[in-house]
Amino acid sequence: MKSLTRLNIQYAHRFLNYEGEAQYLHGHSGHLIIEVGGEVDARTGFVHPCNSIKNTAWEVLKNFDHALILQEEDPLLQPLLDVYVKQGIRDGAPTNTMVGAAFENELAKAYPECRLVVVKKVATCENLIEVFHSLLKDKLNITRMTFSSGDNSASEVF
Repeated sequence: MKSLTRLNIQYAHRFLNYEGEAQYLHGHSGHLIIEVGGEVDARTGFVHPCNSIKNTAWEVLKNFDHALILQEEDPLLQPLLDVYVKQGIRDGAPTNTMVGAAFENELAKAYPECRLVVVKKVATCENLIEVFHSLLKDKLNITRMTFSSGDNSASEVF
């Protein structure tokens, strides 16, 4: 049996080395479905309470919401950080209320104070699932993740 929850993630990105519209900076409304497997708890009737899944996932993934996702080799990265320093918001601002815990692993690094996530691979649905799973796999018994962004979707079974 599986319990499912859905998170909405608003973000901007672009694809390096891509010919077409996606090479330009643009935004998306992303929808992540997380499926958690296990036995149904006879007392609660849940495999895993959906609000609990959402709260656990959101603690990490809120760094992606209303954030800019750039590849580490993107030439926009350093000028963006320089502009944030000049504006006095590189270390955060009082209006930045979506600050999650900073993280860094082999796939991504979060700069929550400036609403930025730097990724190793192009921020496609497929690659973002890999990033999301790497951040959540030790917190939830994830059996599947599906991520949709615009007309694009990907899904992976774990």
